[in-house]
Amino acid sequence: MPRLAAASLAGTAIEFYDFFVYGTAAALVLGPLFFPTFSPLAGTLAAFATFGVGFVARPLGSVLFGHIGDRRGRRPVLVASLLLTGGATVAVGCVPTYDSIGVTAPLLLLVLRFLQGLGLGGEWGGAVLLTAEHAPPERRALWSSFPQIGPAVGFLLANGVMLVLSASLTEAQFAAWGWRVPFWA
Repeated sequence: MPRLAAASLAGTAIEFYDFFVYGTAAALVLGPLFFPTFSPLAGTLAAFATFGVGFVARPLGSVLFGHIGDRRGRRPVLVASLLLTGGATVAVGCVPTYDSIGVTAPLLLLVLRFLQGLGLGGEWGGAVLLTAEHAPPERRALWSSFPQIGPAVGFLLANGVMLVLSASLTEAQFAAWGWRVPFWA
């Protein structure tokens, strides 16, 4: 049981890292890079709106992956949701900016954020359910709490990585390529 609890905590932490690293990037750099035709304030708000798309997709991911998990088992669904979120995260780090491909850039961000949200919705609920289903009845609450620690760990990791990069690179380096590194990590 400790191994399953640790795996569910790690999986949830990774998923939330992927989810929250985008929010940190939206606050720091995505507005001017993907919405340069907007005012600085409107560009930042547009970047946060794409961040919000992931929150809209999460319940849909829970329903979709929950249904599949009930029919095919939790483990394959957890792997699929991790791959979906991780793949979308890496792709966010590869998306060319508005200056390179125009309006296609923010549209790609929108699609990728939706995919991240779908994956996160499936992984988080699935990790909690898998842990609860395998836990002994007298310790179910204890073991099921481990995946709930993952969001805080992911949030701290995402912010820590962005902090280290933004502090160790010049502003120009961070805007040119440094913001992409956390999406590939």
